[in-house]
Amino acid sequence: MNKATMIEGVSKLTGSRVEAQRIVDFLFKSMRDALRKNEKVVVQGFGSFHVVIRKPKKGRNIKTGQEVLIPARPAVKFRRGKDFF
Repeated sequence: MNKATMIEGVSKLTGSRVEAQRIVDFLFKSMRDALRKNEKVVVQGFGSFHVVIRKPKKGRNIKTGQEVLIPARPAVKFRRGKDFF
């Protein structure tokens, strides 16, 4: 499933593709904004999204073979709800 498929499904409920696109865009923007503020996003019966900080790690430059430090960075993790399957 992709965003266009979601918009199609919502448009069947709303009767308007334009309104459905606004709803889906608003939903994803709201989730993205909350995660950027380091807030947890919980969708009851589906799961939750939360931000974790990945630890810095050693990597290797493929061309030179030189070791490089990959800095710590945020990542989004998903934890499924118990009713997911």
